[in-house]
Amino acid sequence: MNNVVQYLPYILEGIYWTFALVFGGLALGFIIGLPVAIGQVYGGKFVKALLNVYVWFFRGVPLIVLLFLFFWGIFPTMGMKLSALTTSVIVLGFRSGAYQSQIFRGAIESVGEGQIVAAKSIGMSGFQTIVHIVLPQALRIAIPGWTNEYAILLKDSAICFTLGVMEVLTRTRYVAISTGTYFLPYVFAGILYIILTYAGTKLFNIVYEKHRIPGLIG
Repeated sequence: MNNVVQYLPYILEGIYWTFALVFGGLALGFIIGLPVAIGQVYGGKFVKALLNVYVWFFRGVPLIVLLFLFFWGIFPTMGMKLSALTTSVIVLGFRSGAYQSQIFRGAIESVGEGQIVAAKSIGMSGFQTIVHIVLPQALRIAIPGWTNEYAILLKDSAICFTLGVMEVLTRTRYVAISTGTYFLPYVFAGILYIILTYAGTKLFNIVYEKHRIPGLIG
């Protein structure tokens, strides 16, 4: 047990890389997901069909397959030599973007049609209506869904150990192999993930309560 305890700080150092994966994936997913959602709601048939293919692909293919596909297939074929961390963030971001697009899509569609009609009646263009009326409300409505996406990405980040990213699970695995003790390191890692999930979702809930739309149920 003492051998395991002395390695716990080493496992804790993996939180930095886990957060790099999670928040990098969330940020990239937001950059991708929001325009995709707007295109799915307001775009033409061709745009909607194209975006649906993107969403279908990244939601339908298992994450581990996507990681291998991009790290050993697509990027090398394109002549791009990206690190395991960079590849993981990109893949997590594109996958998260597919899920976030549906969160934002639902939030956009929940904005009352009457508000859009009213905006147009006072001379706002379609673009102005989206930017000044729809999105400010939709982004606030989407916070609970974004909270769930954080929790999902946190768990998904553990799969990046397959590429050797030095996050929590990778370090836990090294400790288990080095000490020959598997139970305690993985219990510690499990507790750590629970704490990170709880802390993150609690923070997002605080943000939501602060910015929620008055009178909105949920």
